[in-house]
Amino acid sequence: MTYRFKKAAVIIMAQAMLLTAVSCSSTVEKRTVEDSSPATESSTSPASENASSTSAVHSEKTTDKTTEMTTEKASSDKEKASVKGNIYDTEGRLLISDSDGKRVYADEYAISFANVATEMSAGYDKTFEDILLTSDASGQQGDSITITLDADVQNAVYSYMQANNIKGACVAMRTDGSILAQVSYPSYDPRTVASTEYDEELAWGEFGNKAFQNYEPGSCFKIMSEVISDKHGVHSLTDEGEWEFDGTSIVNWDHDTNFSYPMQRSLSSAFINSSNIYFAKAFDQIGTDAVLSDLDSIFHFVTDIECDFGALENNIEIYCQDDLRRTAFGQSYVLTSPLYLAALGREAVFGHMVRPFVLQNTVATGDPLKQLGNAPKGNDVIATIPQECRQNLLDGMQAIGSNLGVYVPEGYTLYAKTGTAETWLGDFLYITGCVKNNSDDGAGTYFGNYESYGENGSYIIVMMVQNPGEHGYEFASESAPLYQGLVNAVMGN
Repeated sequence: MTYRFKKAAVIIMAQAMLLTAVSCSSTVEKRTVEDSSPATESSTSPASENASSTSAVHSEKTTDKTTEMTTEKASSDKEKASVKGNIYDTEGRLLISDSDGKRVYADEYAISFANVATEMSAGYDKTFEDILLTSDASGQQGDSITITLDADVQNAVYSYMQANNIKGACVAMRTDGSILAQVSYPSYDPRTVASTEYDEELAWGEFGNKAFQNYEPGSCFKIMSEVISDKHGVHSLTDEGEWEFDGTSIVNWDHDTNFSYPMQRSLSSAFINSSNIYFAKAFDQIGTDAVLSDLDSIFHFVTDIECDFGALENNIEIYCQDDLRRTAFGQSYVLTSPLYLAALGREAVFGHMVRPFVLQNTVATGDPLKQLGNAPKGNDVIATIPQECRQNLLDGMQAIGSNLGVYVPEGYTLYAKTGTAETWLGDFLYITGCVKNNSDDGAGTYFGNYESYGENGSYIIVMMVQNPGEHGYEFASESAPLYQGLVNAVMGN
């Protein structure tokens, strides 16, 4: 599912960023870490040609050893059904059903779920097809599934984004890794194209699922850069506000308004004030090999994350020292998705990254309360921040959250990181945050039942705004009022 977009994204990105590649010093050894599929090898850009010609330094991805998932093909004692089963939300609300062999979309939830659930958008109806077409009774309708998304929350988030013209995506995740809401605006009405099985534009175009698509993350990447810097003892550096080298430069967002430059900057100050120069210099010191190793071992960023809804495939390519420096603040050849940022936000606050998932139960068609299979238990830990590197990051995210001016209910604390990204489609704004229940240690396992989660759980909420100019915003911190509305929609306030 991600492969198709990733292939197009890397080609477009490489063309748009050709000047960056040209600025790289020819004396620096080229290194790449990318998808082992032909995604970038098929590109005709100079950067892609260089990547394929340096296979000796290409870091191959390893197959992600995952736990056995319920998306695997059903056991041989079941029969292939002629009609798909139904899809229900976590509360048993009917989302997609079948009538005379045609998929029927519940009127109330059709649009908000279209680009994440329908087969025409390569969504859950396609992803879980093996289950939906498998039954104990040959020739009958297949088994049904419940997913972890709450349809009413999905609708509330979509309606808010529509009313406020927020083109982009919002992902809300529970601490066990289950997706509570995954909204991409704008969407479309699947009832008007119900005869379409799959459509490239509906899957990856303007109406595609932006929560699952890869773009530059900007300064949200500094969540990882902060930990890597801390791990390697880079706790203080000179920050000039504008750093010139090799005929190019890196600037901080406030380089022309902050008259305190140059300054001696601490790691905490660099993270809270989002200094590009600090983290560029830190990566410059740490080196490519160590950075890539830490990104993968601590954050599972290099190796794909196999989820039940598809693989999260980040992209990172380092051809020269300039790429390494710009990688530190989420630019250059770095791509990721809002879904990955949700997993990253969870790890930042609780110390462990858990595998995201959406399949809650396999149930009897027509009776979402009759469970047929074992429910995923969640909290499948796939990466961990070293214990000694957690508190500084947590303090920084709490300070950023406090400064945003976003209200959260009593008993909760907001931890956040903002990011302003320069993409080939224009500037995107991100807020990766966690509204943490102060009594939540992240260890809760809900066994497929989230009835009590609202009172006890925390919420990782990622916002991506692709049209900041239409709101008059230049920096991500300015988009906090939009984020407030999403927090309210997710938490029912």
